[in-house]
Amino acid sequence: MLCEACNEAAKWPAAIKVAVNLSAVQFRSRNLVQVVISALAQSGLSPTRLELEITESILLGETEANLATLHQLRELGISISMDDFGTGYSSLSYLRSFPFDKIKIDRSFVKDLAERSDCVAIVRAISGLGRSLNITTIAEGVETIDQLDWLRAEGCNEVQGFLFSPAKPASEVAQLLTRFGTRASRAA
Repeated sequence: MLCEACNEAAKWPAAIKVAVNLSAVQFRSRNLVQVVISALAQSGLSPTRLELEITESILLGETEANLATLHQLRELGISISMDDFGTGYSSLSYLRSFPFDKIKIDRSFVKDLAERSDCVAIVRAISGLGRSLNITTIAEGVETIDQLDWLRAEGCNEVQGFLFSPAKPASEVAQLLTRFGTRASRAA
């Protein structure tokens, strides 16, 4: 999947990144860094256009090997995001052990923003933490304009969800990028 994602992203405009989730099994593979290097080389995709998403469970063992792998990937120019932040063990020490580029706020907090003050407080806290640590925050599962407005008000940097588009096959991504590019140029 990593090779396929890199190949597709190489066809997109240069300003667009691709994010790929890594499973714990993939991450623990001894040759992960070589696989990533190979995927980038075969596709011609710049490492700065690749974002790898990991979950907190990968860091549970917080072994030197895990951290070394993350640092090797970062040295290549790849962005590293912590996916589903706030739903697992949420140890803040993870944010100290590795300088993540993004923290992804789980959709479970976004879903109930308008109805639950605790969700607002959690989103506010994660966004504030991201700002303080110079880490981009991205909210998952945005489905309504109200949610988007709440997230903007709380300082979330980026959003993703069905409000913009459901998941699309690779063959439809170029059309989607063109549609959003046209909208963005009209709004400017």
